[in-house]
Amino acid sequence: MKHVVIVGSGFAGLSCARELARSNDLHITLIDKNNHLQFQPLLYQVATAALAPSNVAFNLRIIFRRQSNVDVKMAEVVSVDLNTRRAATAEGQKYQGDFLVLAAGSQANFFGTPGADKYGYPLYSLRDAEVLRSRIIAVLESADRDPTLVDKGALNFVIVGSGPTGAEMAGAFGDAAQVLQKERRFRNLAAGQAQIILVDHGDAVLKAFSERSRSYAAKALVQRGVQLRLGTSVREVGPGHVLLSDGTRIKTRTVIWAGGLKAATLSTNLNVQLGPGGRIDVQPDLTVKGFEGVYALGDFANIAGVDGKPLPQLASVAEQCGKWCARNIALDAAGQSRKPFRYFDKGIMAMIGRNSAVAEVGVQRRQLHGVVAFVAWLGVHVLLLTNTRAKIEAMIEWAWDYFGGVRSNPILDRIEQANIDWNGEEEEIAVSNDLESAEKYLEQLRAMKGGADETRTLRRREA
Repeated sequence: MKHVVIVGSGFAGLSCARELARSNDLHITLIDKNNHLQFQPLLYQVATAALAPSNVAFNLRIIFRRQSNVDVKMAEVVSVDLNTRRAATAEGQKYQGDFLVLAAGSQANFFGTPGADKYGYPLYSLRDAEVLRSRIIAVLESADRDPTLVDKGALNFVIVGSGPTGAEMAGAFGDAAQVLQKERRFRNLAAGQAQIILVDHGDAVLKAFSERSRSYAAKALVQRGVQLRLGTSVREVGPGHVLLSDGTRIKTRTVIWAGGLKAATLSTNLNVQLGPGGRIDVQPDLTVKGFEGVYALGDFANIAGVDGKPLPQLASVAEQCGKWCARNIALDAAGQSRKPFRYFDKGIMAMIGRNSAVAEVGVQRRQLHGVVAFVAWLGVHVLLLTNTRAKIEAMIEWAWDYFGGVRSNPILDRIEQANIDWNGEEEEIAVSNDLESAEKYLEQLRAMKGGADETRTLRRREA
């Protein structure tokens, strides 16, 4: 029996394992640092309390409970020997297979922005979503308790990146702000003073979409009170501020980073040349060149489309390449030739908010906007959920939110996010200003001293 080791249980790794599990001639070991699949396209809804974590996370052992040839291991793979197809975990275990599938996923790319990795809130894992949700609730609670904190940026939410994640997050914030202002759930919260600022160095929202869709999305965001700062990048993120490339300094305690992805850290420990985004450039059949039986998938790989350019980091790409990889492994095991991957482009879509979405369907990119796209987005994402129970629960949550106007139980469960030093940065700024003033004073003294020395020298020469 051939052994397949799969590193990562995202859309690519999971779909590959599911397809391989159909064969009784293969044994699959699925390794991931989490014991669950996280449905990444809906993480922003967990962060805004539209859905609960259980709506977007699914236990791997339950998913494969009927597949006796699939062995799930909860461990973090830290290094891989591509020549021997052996994966080593942080705990010291080693897993070697006849085939190795690298689908370790992605992580936030901060592009070296000072402070972004320390003070920014990425949104690429379930933990990220839960931490961000607690942060949002914490600043709302703080501003309700002490309205003067609004002047320190308590209600300023800065979102970096205007791709689907950033645009969807901004739209959800806009809708939530309107609900808070209407319901006055927080009695002393000045919800009307909330500022939602979407920052991107590009010149348009949802750059991958058509001009008409981009224009619709931008207009829908502005209608929700979102401020668009396009053509502007983030120069620095601090504990209580964001500094933009145009010199603007925004006071804020919540910076949401949706500014881009790069491959998971494991890619740097493979001893191979990496492509854009720190990802592995794969061959048309999804194998890694020069290493027999090694495949790379999803956000961990650069997979060329028909135009030769890397396909985008989409769930549909990951899911399709996972299934294709499984079929190529089956062909490999049977001694047959592998087939080059062909991506079936179903289109792209993004939710902007209540009754507002954009969708471009199929290769021809048939455009849908507004309520029709909104309903289509909901339907597609329900269908993509892992099991029937998850589909039903998500539909109930969305219906309750839509018709009842009540979001699912926003709980501050990460209490450390409430520990905010509201005065810390002001003190640092005061010290910095004092130091700057002192330095200027010393410069003036040096200049005066230099002038006096020069005068004395001239007098000596005259004498």
